[in-house]
Amino acid sequence: MQLQIAIDGPAASGKTTVARATARRLRMLYLDTGAMYRALAYLALRTGTDVDNGAALARLAATMPIEVELDESAPLGFRIFAGGAELDETVLAGNEVTAIVSAVAAHAEVRSAMVDAQRRIAGKGSVVMAGRDIGSVVLPGAAIKIFLTASLETRVARRRRQLEQAGVDVDAHGLGAELQERDRIDSTRAVSPLEPAPGAHLIDSSDIDADGVVDQICALVRSLCAERSRRKG
Repeated sequence: MQLQIAIDGPAASGKTTVARATARRLRMLYLDTGAMYRALAYLALRTGTDVDNGAALARLAATMPIEVELDESAPLGFRIFAGGAELDETVLAGNEVTAIVSAVAAHAEVRSAMVDAQRRIAGKGSVVMAGRDIGSVVLPGAAIKIFLTASLETRVARRRRQLEQAGVDVDAHGLGAELQERDRIDSTRAVSPLEPAPGAHLIDSSDIDADGVVDQICALVRSLCAERSRRKG
């Protein structure tokens, strides 16, 4: 059966790791939609586009398209291109991109273009998709919706490890302030604010490792499959 699993949550809550591991275990497609917004933020920096101008950012996305190829063997779990050039994690996770990505993603024009692209990707087959508004906006009909969160302390530690592994120097204090500001922007923006989707299962991963969260999601999938089988019977 075709299945959509939507995983939302604040920055560094572990949703990218969990979504990719879930997709691997269930042999499904995987996409972290945040990478698409980061790619546009990179383009804005490269072209000098005003990050406060939603119309200009939408035009930028139209003239220098952001494209995704689902590829489980790629380091990110997929390959992402901006204006024809492939971007790697070092570029996408860079400090300059991180500093502006929430502002870029807050514009209605930008989100509309991205949502259309994300839905096209989801139409290719069963998918695990991670982001900020997957269950509420991108895939509101997803059979399983997860809102993954964690304490600020846990999220700072996770993001610091991730950035250091990507070769990016980080300051823990500054990173904490940055995550809090991103939480504020993501939760209060007028378009598609960060919030649990109706019917979402809330999972606090502060004291649970990624495998433990994946176990919980797979248990929900098994329960769903059993329920669908009973209905068919």
